[in-house]
Order: sequence, then C-alpha cells, then structure tokens
Amino acid sequence: MTIVVPFDGSGLAEAALVRATEFGSVFDEDVLAVSVIPNGNRDYARERDWIEQDEEFDLESVVSTLHKQVTDLCPSADFRHKVVDRYAPSGTISKRLRKVVRDENASMVFLGSENAGHLVTAVSSVAGTVAAEDSYDVVIVRDRSPAKIAKLRDASTHNNPKSDFYLPN
Repeated sequence: MTIVVPFDGSGLAEAALVRATEFGSVFDEDVLAVSVIPNGNRDYARERDWIEQDEEFDLESVVSTLHKQVTDLCPSADFRHKVVDRYAPSGTISKRLRKVVRDENASMVFLGSENAGHLVTAVSSVAGTVAAEDSYDVVIVRDRSPAKIAKLRDASTHNNPKSDFYLPN
C-alpha cells in the first residue's frame, strides 16, 4: 500500500510530505507525492512560487522544480505529476488527485491544509474535497514548523534517493 501526499510546494505540503515519510517508515509503506499542474497557467504557477514573477510558464521546468523540492525533503519518496487544462477549477484538480489515490490503493493521504480539518464538507478547496473521501484515512497537517521538518528530514532513515527523474509523455 501507499501513502499519498498531494504536493503543491507550499510549506504545509512540505510538512505533510515529511510527516508522511516518517509514517511510511513506521508502517513500511511507500510514499508518493503527487502534483497536479494546470498547463500554461502562469498566474497559478506564480502564486505557488513554481516560477518567478518575470518568468514564462514552462511545464518541464515546473515539474523539475517540484520534483527537486520533493527529493530534497524526502529522497525516498516517489514523485508523480498530472497535467490538467490551463484553467482547471479546483474540482478538476481534486478529482485527478482522488483518481491517483484510488489507482494507488492508498492507505492514507497526508494533506497540508490550513482549513480542511475544520469542517471538511464545507471546504471548497482541493484539500477539502480530497479529505471528504472515505475509502482511505486522512491526516491533515496544519503546522508547517520548518525547524521540525528539517530535523525530521535529517534524522530520517529513508534518505535513499529514488531512480532518476524523467518526464512521461
């Protein structure tokens, strides 16, 4: 089984990935970080610091940036990206994430979200929609605590890097 972490590069996503990796080591499960990228959407990419303010959108560069961020934090985690339409609504993004979770037969999903745990059914964010599913356990990470993340990352026994990065067609 697999632990899945929706990963957008935010501080909370980083915290969720590190915590998922620690759980994975205890439960002897693989960890998969998944990024859903609206292709060509510069504003979306800039809001998430995937590209600089003066930089044009380049899918390969965005994927590479996210992959590097994942492997820098948790080298043993797998990384996958999915591409959606340029102006895909959050519902499309969450559907794509839920499909990956189902396809991977995930045992748990670690969500970095400030509000998904307050009232899951009332949240209109991607995290709220993914958290509402009942076929897997959900851990909501609301504390980004960078110092703890660095300490956990450095202490992790799962720092063996995965295979070389590639971009699927």
